[in-house]
Amino acid sequence: MPQIDVKILDREFRLSVADDDKPRLLEAVRMVDEKMRSVRDAGRISGVDRIAVMAALQLAHELLGGDNSAVGPKSAEMAHRIRKMSEDIDAEIKRQESLF
Repeated sequence: MPQIDVKILDREFRLSVADDDKPRLLEAVRMVDEKMRSVRDAGRISGVDRIAVMAALQLAHELLGGDNSAVGPKSAEMAHRIRKMSEDIDAEIKRQESLF
């Protein structure tokens, strides 16, 4: 599978991505980078890992509608997809860390 290099919060990552998924992945990278910068620039949280968790929580909250109403099927599916993406990202980061 082809790989691309991306930057999130000034850190470089090499990710595997199918050609069909590349535009969507690049948009996701842009969104994550933007959210992490927003969290960092707010100045209340330090440490890249904490910034990443807060950014992920904020993005998930936004995707789920940001309210306390019952989670519908579409929201449940989105939550599942977010968990899967998070697991995939964690696995890739662990794989990347083993290279250094």
